[in-house]
Amino acid sequence: MATPTEVAGRYRLENRLGAGGMSTVFRAQDTVLERAVAVKLLAEHLAEDDAFVARFRREALAAARLQHPNIVQVFDSGEDEESGRHYIVMEYVDGPSCADLLRQHQMFDTDDTVRIVRDACLGLDYAHRAGVIHRDVKPGNLLVSNESGTTKLADFGIAKAAEQTRITQVGAVLGTAAYLSPEQASGEEANAASDIYSLGVCAYQFLAGRLPHEYGSLTELALKQQEEPVAPITDVRQDVPPELDRAVRVCLERDPAHRYATGLEMAAALEAGMHGEVTDATRQLEEEATQLLDRTEATRVISRQRPTAARQRPTTVRPPGGPVEQQRKPRRKRSPLAWLIAALILLLAGIAIALALSLPGANREHISHDNVPAQVNDLIKYIHKHTR
Repeated sequence: MATPTEVAGRYRLENRLGAGGMSTVFRAQDTVLERAVAVKLLAEHLAEDDAFVARFRREALAAARLQHPNIVQVFDSGEDEESGRHYIVMEYVDGPSCADLLRQHQMFDTDDTVRIVRDACLGLDYAHRAGVIHRDVKPGNLLVSNESGTTKLADFGIAKAAEQTRITQVGAVLGTAAYLSPEQASGEEANAASDIYSLGVCAYQFLAGRLPHEYGSLTELALKQQEEPVAPITDVRQDVPPELDRAVRVCLERDPAHRYATGLEMAAALEAGMHGEVTDATRQLEEEATQLLDRTEATRVISRQRPTAARQRPTTVRPPGGPVEQQRKPRRKRSPLAWLIAALILLLAGIAIALALSLPGANREHISHDNVPAQVNDLIKYIHKHTR
């Protein structure tokens, strides 16, 4: 189907600004309000996925409620009746994305980096407080206005809308993998800390001219995020203050709890780092991360020193008061013949006692009914003693 020239009877499409697997963005003219806007047309195949369309509409409504100087405003959304294409109408930002700027300049100076990232931090903080997670922070979604120099975050919600749909194949991850947090790369749900990580990757790339981790696949990236420390930016750029380097790398901690809690904390840390200062938040998070690393390394050392189970001698702990049950000496079994002899002796003893009791009184003066049981007991003891 050909791309329409007009959407919803009022947005006249002019030139294409960019395209991706999910959408194409056009500069357009709002003929009703007579202003420039950006119109995002969703790819035609997505219109066949009802679940995606429903989620997309919900996320577009959530994004439309975000009104902040550092967030691209969403004006309108819907389905064009004539073409059947779903669309979003957004604020038009006359200026390049940070992805465009990176293609022109391999890296940015510290002032520009802090200004760009600080603006994005403010936009993220506002969105997070409103309960909206971006999920796809990357240089292509950071737009810099030519007129004001302000950075605006674009594309809130579209990544969330595409989650768990049939267009998402196993092993595929939306957005650019390099900017995904470790928890996202592992398939976990994104949260505010995930956006902080992604923006930290942008800041690192702006300053270092490279990504924190080079990778050939998503699996390799996930392994490096978990196992390899991020190299200091000062290794490749001596003009970057060490304090700014530290502030950026706090964003890249693999544990979300060791990143900045809010966008405002991150913005303050970058501002301070640019002036050679360290905020309390940066200092505390570094200490916590170091303590965790020390404990982890200590555990690894102990594990390496501990002998294997095959080499360990079994240790038996004796409870107080006596030996353990397993160490008791087993009783010697009595033979069947000994039991048979004992039974015969008892039988004969019973007969003898009965005969003795039947004798006349003079002949049984030494025998009484009272001492018969005692005699039997003595006889049983004798049997036990000699049949063991």
